[in-house]
Amino acid sequence: MRRLLLAVLGVAAMTVACGSDPLADTSWQQEFALDECDLQASGRSEFFVLEPGFQIVLEGGSERVAITVLDETRTIDGVVTRVIEEREWKNNELIEISRNFFAICESTGDTFYFGEDVDDFAGGEIVGHGGAWLAGEGEARAGLIMPGNPSVGMRYYQEIAPGVALDRAEVISLDETLTTPAGTFSDALKTEETSGLKNERDFKTYARGIGLIQDEALLLVEYGFVSG
Repeated sequence: MRRLLLAVLGVAAMTVACGSDPLADTSWQQEFALDECDLQASGRSEFFVLEPGFQIVLEGGSERVAITVLDETRTIDGVVTRVIEEREWKNNELIEISRNFFAICESTGDTFYFGEDVDDFAGGEIVGHGGAWLAGEGEARAGLIMPGNPSVGMRYYQEIAPGVALDRAEVISLDETLTTPAGTFSDALKTEETSGLKNERDFKTYARGIGLIQDEALLLVEYGFVSG
């Protein structure tokens, strides 16, 4: 997910440039024993809501992002996943719609990411599909978007699609306090999110019972269940 998931560490980018496989770094978890999970298309954990109708909206500068859990599922790599739609605007112009596919492990609360369809827009027209991938196609497989029981120091791949998306996250705090236009949240989770493909780094904050409340300059302005 392009707002839920981004970025990269400079050292990793140098490694890729030298021809090494970033997945060879075993300090980042990339195996999740999905066959041992009772994967569900609906549910919630402490920091991730996967229930139809739930929506969060973030704004910052000229950007606005709306992330909505749809009343829609799609089977990806043999798993029934929930569709989360993400719409992104810049200067009031729609620039991207992505449809992201998730399932939650009933026993652990771990939420897994099975890929995304992406439409990039310019002038109201679709101009590309950058970053799209699906688990089960080629070497792509599901990653962990949010652990059900996170702890500081956890490092895990969120997207595993070699050559397309290798986003990953490290939990760096569980006691953040952040004030947003939607309120002040304490005991929040903070991650440093990187990738094996780009020389970028992204910090995000997640509130209990809500999910993402900050992505760099974007801050939560609205959250809750919507109809229609």
